[in-house]
Amino acid sequence: MSMPTIEIYTDGACASNPGPGGYGIVMLYKDKNGNVHQKEFSKGFICTTNNRMELLAVIDALNLVKMPCKISLYSDSKYVVDAINQKWLDSWQEKNWKIYSKNPVKNIDLWKKYLIAQKRHKITFFWVKGHASNKYNELCDKLAVMARNSSNLETDEGYKN
Repeated sequence: MSMPTIEIYTDGACASNPGPGGYGIVMLYKDKNGNVHQKEFSKGFICTTNNRMELLAVIDALNLVKMPCKISLYSDSKYVVDAINQKWLDSWQEKNWKIYSKNPVKNIDLWKKYLIAQKRHKITFFWVKGHASNKYNELCDKLAVMARNSSNLETDEGYKN
């Protein structure tokens, strides 16, 4: 039996870096009748960074998918997309979470969560240019900014100043 397919768009936003942040997620999937369904999610945080929001959006999106799927994941974050597609994440793990300069990898807590979240899926990452009229990327950005500006902000437990 083939895996169901889904498209996921993610984006993160911060008012300052660090500062209040949020992320947006748009999921698209077709049902058995070929009808396209769209779901939107967002969350805001009191103090975080843009890269953390970009990565957390991916993690939370993957965790929202209830069954193993073939996923096309679109992000305007070179940080996230290149870490996967350029195999930086593999290298960081091999080097005990150190980068080439021997400094620790930033956001290790989230990268470890990503490794768990991605295990059951077959994911292909695509970089999309931000703010370039991609309908779903623009929607994710709006969701992220709305979440960041909301009065219902959570604490990013893994963020360390």
